[in-house]
Amino acid sequence: MPQEKERIFFDDIGSYPLPKGVKLDGLSRDQYLNIVRDVLAQKRQAGVEAPTYPQFRDMIRMFMDEIENPDFLEEPYLIKKEHARIMELEAVPASQAVRVCVTGPVELYISIFGATAYPDILKSLAKSVARFFAASIEANKMSVASLDEPSLGLNSNIIFSEDEIIDALQIASSPCRGMDCEVHLHSPLYAELCARVPGISIVGIESASHPDYLQLIDRKVLEETDSYLRAGIARTDILALSASLNDQLGINLWQDMPRLEREILERESPGVMRKRLERAYAQFGDRLRATGPDCGLGSWPSQDLARRLLANCATAVRSFREDRA
Repeated sequence: MPQEKERIFFDDIGSYPLPKGVKLDGLSRDQYLNIVRDVLAQKRQAGVEAPTYPQFRDMIRMFMDEIENPDFLEEPYLIKKEHARIMELEAVPASQAVRVCVTGPVELYISIFGATAYPDILKSLAKSVARFFAASIEANKMSVASLDEPSLGLNSNIIFSEDEIIDALQIASSPCRGMDCEVHLHSPLYAELCARVPGISIVGIESASHPDYLQLIDRKVLEETDSYLRAGIARTDILALSASLNDQLGINLWQDMPRLEREILERESPGVMRKRLERAYAQFGDRLRATGPDCGLGSWPSQDLARRLLANCATAVRSFREDRA
């Protein structure tokens, strides 16, 4: 479905709450994969068309633990092809494929080296990222690719030139040429740069919590680079949402979880999400390619609330399509 270019598809960013009372420490591999399998089923049942494998593990360590393992390396920070595997994809049924999110080379780099510039290491990390994508494609597990680069535009430690960043992103996304490949950003400041990367076809913007971000994206740039937009239509910043509601209502909703859930879902209703989608479509038209929640739902208090937010997204997208049919 995501390959139908005339249709806006619904995906999610990835992270998700663990089941109540469950902690990662102490889980066997099989127990962990069973939880991943269950969450993927929850996402599909909620209506997510290109679900991301649930990112329960730390977005840096789940890749760097493999990349830094001396037994897995071809050279420093370049993982051997046979070891560039994402464990969570083992839980994906053979008949299905998912949105595969890999932490981008810039994000991985600054987590290790900060503001010290070693361009050769950045390039090696980019090649490692590419190998994770390539292995996912070879396993027939990937319908949509995504580079997770939340620090671009926000972190002052990024001291590489634009050309060096473009080169790294191009290397990382090279296996994804010709398919839907997103970059997930938390700031629109690098959106134009990312649109210029041949392997990246969709630039993701958190436009539900920051609607003004869409004004910083130039549709002409998307057209000139033959790239597209992913617009967020559901807020996921639950701490900010609840703080606003607490001020408005004069109470602490975290002491009344049923009401917190009710207030959040009323604030983030299908009608509200549809209006956000309509505004994005009015501005970008056929350059709008994907939609869904702004970011992941790992900080949400329960799987049930996260699933219901995704279901509201699905209702909004379905309603939007029906009226355009």
